Parts: sequence; C-alpha cells; structure tokens
Amino acid sequence: MRLPKTANLLFPLAMVFSSASAADEKIDFLEQVKPLLEGACTHCHGAKEDKGDFRMHTREDMMKGNENGPGLTPKDLTKSAIYTTLILPADDDMVMPPAKSGLLEKSQIEVIKKWIEQGADWPAGITLEETPRADFVKNIQPILEENCVSCHTPEKHKGDWILTSKKEAFETGENAPNIVPFDLAKSAIYTLAALDADDDDLMPPVKSGGPLKREQITMLKLWIEQGAPWPDGLTLAPKEKKDPAALNPDNLELVKKIHAFIVQTSKEKTEAEMKEYAGEIPKTKVPYTMVAIKGGEFMVGSAESEAGRQPDEGPQAKLKVKPFWMGKFEVTWDEYEPYMLTSDGRNKDGSRKVFAKTDAPQDLISQPTPPYQPMDFGMGRNGFPAICMSQHAANKYCEWLSAQTGHFYRLPTEAEWEYAARAGTTTAYFFGNDSAQLKDYAWFFDNASNFQYSKVGQKKPNPWGLFDIYGNVCELTMDQYYPDTYKNWSAGGASADQWIKSKTPYPHVARGGHYDDDPEMLRSAARRYSEPNWKQQDPQLPKSVWYFTDATWLGFRIVRPLEIPTAEEMFAAWNNGVSKE
Repeated sequence: MRLPKTANLLFPLAMVFSSASAADEKIDFLEQVKPLLEGACTHCHGAKEDKGDFRMHTREDMMKGNENGPGLTPKDLTKSAIYTTLILPADDDMVMPPAKSGLLEKSQIEVIKKWIEQGADWPAGITLEETPRADFVKNIQPILEENCVSCHTPEKHKGDWILTSKKEAFETGENAPNIVPFDLAKSAIYTLAALDADDDDLMPPVKSGGPLKREQITMLKLWIEQGAPWPDGLTLAPKEKKDPAALNPDNLELVKKIHAFIVQTSKEKTEAEMKEYAGEIPKTKVPYTMVAIKGGEFMVGSAESEAGRQPDEGPQAKLKVKPFWMGKFEVTWDEYEPYMLTSDGRNKDGSRKVFAKTDAPQDLISQPTPPYQPMDFGMGRNGFPAICMSQHAANKYCEWLSAQTGHFYRLPTEAEWEYAARAGTTTAYFFGNDSAQLKDYAWFFDNASNFQYSKVGQKKPNPWGLFDIYGNVCELTMDQYYPDTYKNWSAGGASADQWIKSKTPYPHVARGGHYDDDPEMLRSAARRYSEPNWKQQDPQLPKSVWYFTDATWLGFRIVRPLEIPTAEEMFAAWNNGVSKE
C-alpha cells in the first residue's frame, strides 16, 4: 500500500470533509473498527505483511504511516490515509482495499470516518490480528438464497420477515431488526442460526435443511461483526441448495476406477509371495520402500507391571493380524510435498476448481489448500519426515499414491502399528524394558538436536526392519481413539483388522512418540490422541481440514494390506468419517 501524498489532497478534501457533529453516535473501536480493519486491511498491512512499507496492526504503526505521510491522524481526515484511500475511485491504483479484493461499503467507510473525527480512540494494549473477510456476494448471498429466502419473500414472509431486499431484511420481522450491523446479540439472523439442532427456534429448522454448517454460521458472524455490508440495489431470490458432493469428482465412482487398476496391477496373492520392495511415485519419481510384515497373533497393550503404563493401554488382548507391507521409513517431505503443494486452484474441500472427468484419477483426488506458511517450520525438508498433516490429509495422500502405483495404500490400524512396532516382542520396547538403549534406535527428548526432528533412517531399525518406529515424529493411525478400546477387544468386541471408524473429528490415535517426548511415550503400547488445540495457530475460520498447525512432531507411515478390499472399503479408508471441524 502506497499512502497518497496528503498535500495534493488538501484542497478537494477540505470541500468534502466536515467535522463530526456532537450528535454523532460514539464509534466503539472494539466492536466496529477493529473487525473492519482485521477483515480488510491487516492481511497486507499487519504483523506479517507490510506492503507499501506500511503496517497498521498497532496504533503507533498506523499513525507512523510511510514515506508518503501518516496513516492515521486523529480528528484530521485529510491526514489519515486509511480514510483518504477508501474514498478514491474504484479504478484508482491507490484505492484501498484494492478493487480486486472488494471495496468497502459506504456504511463501513462511514464508521472509519466517524471514528477518526471522534479522535480515533484505540484502547491501550490492543493489537490487530487477521480474520477472514466476509464478502456478501461470495459468502453471504449463497447462504441466504439457498437456506432462508424461500420462506421470507414478499409472498410468504414467515415471521413477517422479508429477506429479498436490503431495506426489508434489516427492518422487517416480528423480532425486527433481524440484522444489526456490528451487534451479534441483536441480530436474530445469527442468534437463531447458532442454536442447537434440537432447539425449536433454530433457523433454518431441521425440517428445512438446518442447521447451517459450522463454516456458514462462522461466516454470518464475521459478516455482522464487519458491519453487515449489503451492496445497494442487490436483491435476493430463492435458489436450490447445491450438493457439494456433486461438485467434487473425488467420489466413490473415482475410487471404483482406482480399485480396478489396483486389482489389475497387484500380483501377490499369498503371504509366501510377499517381499520387501522399492517403489517409485510415478508422478514425481520419488522412491519409497515397503517392508513385508507376516501375519500373526500378538498381545496388544501393556502389562499392569510395565513402567509408565497408562490406563488406556489395557487390559491386554490377543489379536490376530493379517499380512501387510509397511513403509520402511516415515513418509518424507520428498514424497508428501508434491501432493501437498500444487498450482491447481482448489476449493476448501480440496477439489479442483477446474477439471474434466477424463483427467487422470490422481489429478481428481482432493489435495490440500495452500498452507499459510511452510509446514516444516524451518526444521528441514529433503530426507526429513513430513509433518503437520491432519488424518484426513494423510488418508487422501494414500489415495493419491494408490491411484498412481496400482497398490492399495492406507494408514495402519492402531493394532497393525503396534504389531509391527513390537516385531514379535512382549517387552516395553522391542529391545527390552530398559530405556537406556533407546538412544540407539530413536530420536527423543534426550538426544534430539535442537529439539527438532532428524532425517529418517539415521538410527537402528527394529527387528523387522522398520526405522524410526519409535520417536522422530509421532505417527497417525486410522482409528478413532477410545480409552476403552482394549477392554472391548479383550471381550471379543472387534478384531484388529476391523479398524475403529470415525464418528467425530476428534480424537484419533497417534503412536510411537516423537523427538520431544520422554522415553515412556515411545513404548510400543503408548497411545496419544488428536485434539482441537493441534490446530491452534491456524488463522482460518473455520480451521482447515488439512493441517495440524501445532503438531510439528506429527507424521505418518503407510501400509499396504496383502488382501485387496472392496472399492467401498477403500473409499471408507480414504474418507474416514468426519473430515470437517
């Protein structure tokens, strides 16, 4: 942002600007100004970005401005570029926000104007952050037209509320005003949409397709907090709700094509034919290695006498595991990054915005939206384990890899992971009960350099040839976490290859411990589970389904079962239950 030279604006601005009258309503910085600036400005002029050498996340930075003059001068509009740039013509290169990002509405500009005229009050210690900006046409209009307008037209006007025009939407209704800019508590359009699904006052009601999705409610909230801008002259009309699944080519029909390719390609039919093999990702030519794991029985969990044992590790249960291959190493950035970063425009669900049904299957699979910063957090990429992916992202990577190679890859079940980690042993670690030997096999708190991960394969493998099965990074599994899983297994409630399918976004099981863990978390039986705070740094609302931004110690390795499942079972594994928040 280049601030205009205020000297050139003084004469025309003097004719336009007038001091705020004493009768003007006092502008509340926290409720009115802060949401506007955080949604429209700080993405480019905040703590992370300083376009035009201008930051505005603090009052001091905003007043300082840049070489062209101050950004804010209390009570002086002519010397406040945060205002003068708002009222420039849409085709002016200096207009802010840029026209391509969407100009502010007149009502929003008026709030900024009055705030400056009233002295630009800014409570001490308040720093602006970044929030998504609610665009009426892109974000709000579809929600209202697909979910609300059909019942609130001039012909129907349920609750005496008409939603087809701006004036009527803001002024009509039994509970009018239904929309109050900057005031969530007085905006029934939000308060009723945010009710529980079983509440009789929920809008839209369940019978009419309610409740709204979490991300839709969040966007309504942001829209009101940012002043509920509604372009003049824009009218709404009821529209049929779109089926997102119909717009995403990554569906069961695609999986059926991948399944046919796998059946045709995979040659091994018996356990005796299973051998370690080196594969290569066709799309990127990156190599990977799979270790053959013979089937068998083992005792899952830990004995009550085991040091460091937790209640969710028992009671022990005997499980039978079918043969499979497992990744010799944790999936590295070399393997994962070409899947994570693409130049294709993508929707939030990872589907491509532009595609043809004739595209190769691997190109139709959902892939992550761009991360907000490099996900290795400066710890290294070539040869290092990939981290920070959600279980959903790891599942879709397995689908992407399978579509190219003709082998069915997925995450390991919790039981498969422990079976492979133990490698036929029954002690706390595959080398015994004494953690003193751990430094020879794993990176953990005692020996991890600079408290970060290391390149894969630098330590000794376990008896079955798996490297870093303990430590380095913790590894995702397919299973939903329950503290009583082993209790059910011991009672004969499930078998090891019948993984615990997801019913909720959290928690899911991760195993193996990581570079910042103490030895007891690296035991074969130690369990960890995902939590919402693994996404705490994610600046998006709603949070991304692709990244665990705070789990900088979380990765995964892949497995390939000898037995090829049905297409429906593959689809379930790659689209495990709940992917959204």
